[in-house]
Amino acid sequence: MSNIPVKEIGEMFDEISEKLPKLIKSLVDTLYSVESGQKMGQAVGSFYKELMDNGIPQEEALKMAKDYMLSIKDLTSSISK
Repeated sequence: MSNIPVKEIGEMFDEISEKLPKLIKSLVDTLYSVESGQKMGQAVGSFYKELMDNGIPQEEALKMAKDYMLSIKDLTSSISK
């Protein structure tokens, strides 16, 4: 016979099934909070300003800032799934 610790594995899955939904909810709440939105706005605004301050033409800086914002959005969406 094999020595598979069935009881311990079952207990581990019970723990995971109890804690994982809370962890996921906490993560999603953090990603979509007011503070998170403010920080994202500040990051995108700072990125755009830095581009402009370094001589990037306005239209190109705007496109780059939009792309940056979308990449952050895509990252947070993939994390929350």
